Order: sequence, then structure tokens, then C-alpha cells
Amino acid sequence: MSAAVKDSYKIVIIGGGPAGLAAAVSAKQAGEDDILILERDHELGGILNQCIHNGFGLHTFKEELTGPEYAGRYIKQVLDLGIEYKLNTMVMDISADRVVTAMNREDGMFQIKAGAVILCMGCRERPRGALNIPGYRPAGIFSAGTAQRLVNMEGYMPGREVVILGSGDIGLIMARRMTLEGAKVKVVAELMPYSGGLKRNIVQCLDDYGIPLKLSHTVIDIEGKEHVSAVTIAEVGPDRRPIPGTEIRYTCDTLLLSCGLIPENELSRSAGVDMNGVTGGPNVNESLETSVPGIFACGNVLHVHDLVDYVSEEAVRAGQNAVRFIKGELDEENDAKIQLKATDGARYTVPATIDAKRMEDLLTVRFRVGDVFKDSYVSVYFDDERVQHRKKQIMAPGEMEQIILQKKDILAHPELKTITVKIEKE
Repeated sequence: MSAAVKDSYKIVIIGGGPAGLAAAVSAKQAGEDDILILERDHELGGILNQCIHNGFGLHTFKEELTGPEYAGRYIKQVLDLGIEYKLNTMVMDISADRVVTAMNREDGMFQIKAGAVILCMGCRERPRGALNIPGYRPAGIFSAGTAQRLVNMEGYMPGREVVILGSGDIGLIMARRMTLEGAKVKVVAELMPYSGGLKRNIVQCLDDYGIPLKLSHTVIDIEGKEHVSAVTIAEVGPDRRPIPGTEIRYTCDTLLLSCGLIPENELSRSAGVDMNGVTGGPNVNESLETSVPGIFACGNVLHVHDLVDYVSEEAVRAGQNAVRFIKGELDEENDAKIQLKATDGARYTVPATIDAKRMEDLLTVRFRVGDVFKDSYVSVYFDDERVQHRKKQIMAPGEMEQIILQKKDILAHPELKTITVKIEKE
């Protein structure tokens, strides 16, 4: 929409991907009309536009959709509801008092005073510089997401003989995609002793196409000065160092890197939001509100999700709570708020704190584990009392876990200080 931007909006949403779209629709349905979405790309939908494989929407729409189809459902709702949005618009800064500074070609640099801000910037791929691979910097090395965009949206094939480092979901999906486009994917090497992706993607994208997955392996050498000509991988020990004598050399013209995702939080930091060292995203409370009042976060900017359906579900709550904040229905947080703690195999929890008076009747707490656990229990402790103990056949770092907390249970423990989530063997 190209209408002139006003200098204030009740709700400003940063990002027009799946989180931003769902948050906008939810806020509108909760009764707020004065909403603006700011999106830096030239179209709404975010990363879903390049995810042309299916598997999206099973929870949200009860049917299997491709990424563009899933995004299209939400884009249609945004258009039908008349929600205002600005494309090709880069947000430069968010202040602690919710003044958003942005710029685009039509309006130049402008500022908007927001009643509430919802952060929906998504995540980015971990760069190669963080990987410490020796060798030159030849052509033919791509992040998996860049390769996905080239193949699916721009019609370019990065190469014909491919090695993939990292078994994140994008890397697994690109192993299948490159194979379907006629390339030979020689191997997927993963530094950790377990895959970083969903089990269904390992089966559907590697096993079904006979592509080997080598766990506890990493790239130790890249050959080629102008262009990649070969890659050597080696097994690593428990200290993650290569084991001499285990080297395998593959000739290839392409190396794809799928080494994890990082929430995109430069703007959150500039607003003074308290960050979580494990997730790389903000610490939020039961309302998905950050440490800065009136600034909310949801989706992959908060913590990296495995399913977009969960992103949308979280964004619905963020949109509703932003409206509650504007209406003054979210009381000041309690000083005696309850801390959530993840230990013994659980790496983090979202949210990080709970104010029992402000929470809804049921609260979903999401977390990830730090290793593969078989026949183990997810346990929840209220201070020292164990209140949940649920057996899981398998838990892996690539799949998000969750527990449900009930408001009535928490209110029944008026002195409660800490809720602990841990993994136990019995």
C-alpha cells in the first residue's frame, strides 16, 4: 500500500513474514484497526516465498501446503482486512519509548510513534566466517538459503556436484531439491553426533534419495582457487577436532552451508531489550512482551522454530497481547514474577518469566533439548515439587518440545519462585 505514512500508529509490526502477517491479522481481529506492517523486501510473505516444498499448514489449516500457499492465505487475510503495510522499507532503529525510525525511496527517512511494537524480523543463516574452514575463498560456496532462493525463485542452478555441510532443515531440503533438478548430492556432513533437522526431513530428503548423512564429520579442506573443485571431510572426536586418517575427498563444484540459524535481533538490541544467550532472541514473559514495556516478539526472531505453524500460533498471541497493552489491560508486571529455568538437558524456555495474574488459563512453554534423549522424561518442578513427569520415546535438538502450564495450578502455589524444566531418566 503506498498511502503516506502517518506519524503514529497504535501497533507497528516489524517484518511481513509469517509471524508479522499472523500478528497483524490477530491484532485486527482483537479490535485494533490502526496497524502498520513494515517489510524490507518487495513483497509480503518473507522466507516462505522461496520454500516451495510442501509440509506447511498441517496444524493451522489442517492441510498440507507449500510455503507460498501458506503465506498466501495470510496475505489474503491482511488484504481483506485492509491492514496497512509498507514494502521496500528498512527499519533503522527502535527506541525504548517505541519510536520507530525507517526509510524507503518514496518517504525517505521517517519516524513513527507506536503504541506497541511487535518484533517479527525472523532469522538469518550463520555465516561461513564463523566456521573456520581453511582454504581460499573460491566461487561455488553458498549458504543453503541462498541456494534455495537461486533455484526456486530466480531459476539459477548453483552447480551440478554438491557437498552439503550441516544438516539443518534448509540443508536437508536443498539436498532433495538439487537432486530433483539433476545435480548429484555426494554427501551431507554434520559436525554434531545428531542431525539439526526434523526426522521427517532426514527420511524424505536424504534416505528416499540415497544421499549419505555422515554425523560427527566436518569439512577440513576446500580445493580450488577460482572455483570449488573438491572438498575433504573428516570425522571428528568428542572434542570436535578432526581425527587424522578419517579424511574422505569428494570432487564437487558446489558447497552448501547449512550450519544453523540466528534470530535477527540488531533492532531488538538497539531498543535495549534483554537478550537470551542461548536462543539469541529476547527474553519474554507470558504475554510475549520483552523487558521493554510495549515491545513484543514472536516467531524466529524470538527463537528458531521447526514448524511455521508454531510461528503463527505464537504471533496470534503477540497480536492479541499488543492490543491488550494498548487498552491498558496488561497490568504492570509483578515484581514477584516467577522465573522459568531449563536444566539437565533442556537448553532454554520461552517464555523466561511468568506473572501468574497476567497469564491466560493455559500457557504453552516451548524449549529445545541439547542432545538426543531416548526413553526419558520431561519433568516440571514448582520450586522443589515435581508437578509434571511425562515420558518421551525420543527427543532431539532439531525438534522443539513443549509443556502446558495451567493458571489454576500456579495460583495454587502463591509462594512459587521458580518453575524448572528438566530431562530425567526415570
